[in-house]
Amino acid sequence: MYGQGFNTLNQTSASIAHSGSNYFKVFQGFTGSVTYSGIFQDNPSGAGATYSADGWAYTSSSDVLSGTNLAWIEVTFRDFNQSILALYRSSIIGTNAIKSGAFHPNTWYDLRITNLCNPSTGQVIGAVTNLTAPPGTTFVRYQVTLQGDPSAAGGTNSGGSMYFDDMTLNQTAAATNGLNIVWSDEFNGSSINRNNWNFDIGNGSGGWGNNELEYYTSNSQNAYVSNGVLHIVALKQSTNGYNYTSARMNTSGLYFKKYGVFEFRAKFPEGQGYWPALWMFPQYSVYGGWAASGEIDVFEANGNNPTNVLGTIHYGGPYPGQAQSGGPSFNFSNGDSITNWHNYSVQWTTNSIAWTVDNQIYETQTSWYSYNGSTNFPYPAPFDQQFFIIMNLAVGGNFPGSPNSSTVFPGDMQVDYVRVYDFTPLLQLTASTTNGHYQLSWPTNIVCRLQSKLNIEGTWNTVIGAASPYTPNIPANGAVFYRLVSP
Repeated sequence: MYGQGFNTLNQTSASIAHSGSNYFKVFQGFTGSVTYSGIFQDNPSGAGATYSADGWAYTSSSDVLSGTNLAWIEVTFRDFNQSILALYRSSIIGTNAIKSGAFHPNTWYDLRITNLCNPSTGQVIGAVTNLTAPPGTTFVRYQVTLQGDPSAAGGTNSGGSMYFDDMTLNQTAAATNGLNIVWSDEFNGSSINRNNWNFDIGNGSGGWGNNELEYYTSNSQNAYVSNGVLHIVALKQSTNGYNYTSARMNTSGLYFKKYGVFEFRAKFPEGQGYWPALWMFPQYSVYGGWAASGEIDVFEANGNNPTNVLGTIHYGGPYPGQAQSGGPSFNFSNGDSITNWHNYSVQWTTNSIAWTVDNQIYETQTSWYSYNGSTNFPYPAPFDQQFFIIMNLAVGGNFPGSPNSSTVFPGDMQVDYVRVYDFTPLLQLTASTTNGHYQLSWPTNIVCRLQSKLNIEGTWNTVIGAASPYTPNIPANGAVFYRLVSP
């Protein structure tokens, strides 16, 4: 479980706990305002999954829940922007319940989650037996909450604490769909897959519009795959009238998509003049030139400030009438930086784009517009079209400035994988028989591979070239175990 607020303690006492010896004690913040403390746990889920949930609650007569303090248990189904799609709660424990005798101090009570509530107001709108994940669900959150009394700032005569134990969330039916990988490059081969990636060559117009100093090439010294990692390397090297070389790769015409989760696992060089970027550009500029048709920057950083990460959208009118989001940036702490491996992603829906670092959302944008100088296009233009993926390591330019004597070359931008997720039917293996022969099948729009082994203790091996449907070769008087692995 994860703490929410600062007033949750994991305690041990066999004489108090409902079972075993461990329990959680939750109490309020005493700040003079309404506070919320508690614990929660997130689990992957998908639309159509059903659950039952409960937990045991207790308040001690020596520190009885009092004032306007309230406590309850809830389950929420959330999308990948963490927005609540459905809310279910137990009965709410408060002073009235204790005074009326419905909830006695020094007694454990089983709080079953049976109330369907309005996600905006918390108001009960119906009773249920199953907690059902609605469309768009990516995870389920089980949560214990104590709402603190604002009048108890001094901690006297008002407040109290609650104990919680044996908290359970049981899945009673599987999801019918979920968030699955629909495209990826794991860079596991010996070379760059040219069915996935193009190379931009040269310095573009005015240094790609940014006064960049590098000349992009497709040379193996600037871009190569080794040990399952893509390397994009900036070199201090003269060519075609420029003093630096690097690489810029894209999926234009090869892979482009509208909506989904676009994730990169990568690390980047630091140093004055380095400008690494992971970004997306419209496949078809249906609303006009940049930035009327949009741009989504998943990640960019100034190599001179390696603890800071930026996520941005560009939109509005054609240059120079463009606009851009001014959302918060992400800052690493405790000595961490872009030079270490991290996961960077955008979660893009019809009306929202959210940026994450290691699954932590740090920015969400929901407002943008597009016009071509004479026509205003209706929202959600321009981010309602297909975009392709770009990865590059620039040298110099308006953003980072030029390299200096302290800049270390070469600069090595490394990418472990690029993955795109979308909602699809669940990844599952189905077996059937036809004319006495077994046949295995699985969803073909999910990036996955079939693996097999001959016994329970054996090693899983990828079945080379296996495609759905697949007819397995089962030895006489023997057995073969099969599974799907994604990606």
